[in-house]
Amino acid sequence: MAYLSSGVVSIEGTSGITMGEKFFEAFFFSVQTFTTVGYGHLTPKGIVGNLIATLDAFVGLISFALATGLLFARFSKPTAKILFSKQAIIAPHRGITAFEFRLANARSNQLVEVEVKVLFSEMEMVKSNRKRRFRDLPLERNKVAFLPLHLTVVHPIDETSPLNGLTMEDLEKSDAEFLVLITAVDETFSQTVHARSSYKYSEIVWGAKFRDIFHYSNNGIISVDLRCIHDIDKLEVAEM
Repeated sequence: MAYLSSGVVSIEGTSGITMGEKFFEAFFFSVQTFTTVGYGHLTPKGIVGNLIATLDAFVGLISFALATGLLFARFSKPTAKILFSKQAIIAPHRGITAFEFRLANARSNQLVEVEVKVLFSEMEMVKSNRKRRFRDLPLERNKVAFLPLHLTVVHPIDETSPLNGLTMEDLEKSDAEFLVLITAVDETFSQTVHARSSYKYSEIVWGAKFRDIFHYSNNGIISVDLRCIHDIDKLEVAEM
């Protein structure tokens, strides 16, 4: 439109007669200038034509530079692919019970300096208003040096735990949710990656334990079957 508004004389070599032909000649010349292709059949003519072509080429170079930088930053940024168990459990643990879930690195690259943080969220009545409250859950181990196989995250429910004395009905009434945040360093890119998940009260199984997912080969190699990371077994009352 800029070329057309400046007149036909701004582009040399045009042969269009109708307005449509002139428009397409100017349009494709603009594309050639914008992408710095310049086939040579059409060339800018005069001060106005050359100024428009200069601006056209400048905007094209800047646009491609910005697009290249944004695309590279977007697709080269490492992301963690952490596989979380579909359900969390309340299981026996060292004479008490514990809130547990499992996670594993679903990619072949190593994650080092892995840190796990779990928040317990519930609705509480504060001055006749129902508000959501967040509390940290202390974990048996919240940091590991690296994650080669899988990790079972354990929060012991002792006398200091926010879950102490709570039942399944209590969690449902308070619309409880457990928020999980994973922070680690991707060994390949040496950059920090994050992953997050959550467990609602309906995704917690009481009186259960995770099924063993280790496989032992005859040559002594231990492997993990990630397809079994979600498998749990209900416990009998006597086991609790």
